[in-house]
Amino acid sequence: MIPLAAMAEAVLRTADGREKTALSRQFAAAWQAARADREKPKIGSATPPLHPARPDAPELLSPRDVPRRRPGTPEGRIALLHAVAHIELNAVDLHWDVIARFTETPMPIGFYDDWVKAADEESKHFNLMCDCLEEMGSHYGALPAHAGMWRAAEDTVDDLMGRLAVVPMVLEARGLDVTPGMIEIFRKAKAGSAVAALETIYAEEVAHVAYGSKWFHFLCGRHEQDPKETFHALVRKYFHGALKPPFNEEKRAEAGIPPDFYWPLTETV
Repeated sequence: MIPLAAMAEAVLRTADGREKTALSRQFAAAWQAARADREKPKIGSATPPLHPARPDAPELLSPRDVPRRRPGTPEGRIALLHAVAHIELNAVDLHWDVIARFTETPMPIGFYDDWVKAADEESKHFNLMCDCLEEMGSHYGALPAHAGMWRAAEDTVDDLMGRLAVVPMVLEARGLDVTPGMIEIFRKAKAGSAVAALETIYAEEVAHVAYGSKWFHFLCGRHEQDPKETFHALVRKYFHGALKPPFNEEKRAEAGIPPDFYWPLTETV
């Protein structure tokens, strides 16, 4: 089996979404099989690209230029699923990138177990969204998408603690806030496949946020830093703007993020 970091880089350099996620799931299965046999596979090192490979479509636009569509219409619901698919594809790359980019920071094997599992699940989520889009007569790439999704990775390219603070503990935690509302939109539209897919995503994303919190706290302990103060400082450094309520306090708590971590960040400093 090739080292894990080389696997991660190969995923990052694969452009097509379905091909990227197939490779992601193949590598995750190989890693998980080895770990189930009590092996400790090599992590190795990699030279991941600053930006992951992407297909020619969708066209990537500035957030302000992405067309707004009402979710009460079939076209609006397709646009919503397309946006989620784009988020999930970026999440696949984000989780493999955290494996490939920070190999010089010694971490326990459990760190890699967690992010391989997260990348595998995000790959499944992307494919679920693509299946729903195709069921509705569309496909990933049919609409323009948000160009700013990778900004958090660029901003934290040299800072593992910053990456953990901003990606799982802010961006993915936001998914916990908004997904219940999306599920209700599709439930009202009697779109059973979309409801089932979004419920799967909602259930599994809690763990991804929890992985971020767990390893962020681990590194704070290693460096004898106060987790709450460090989190506030890193989010203010790397996240652009204030956090916006309402927050899903129950699911955030389940993921290990208490209210005093995020409420103070609702105000710009």
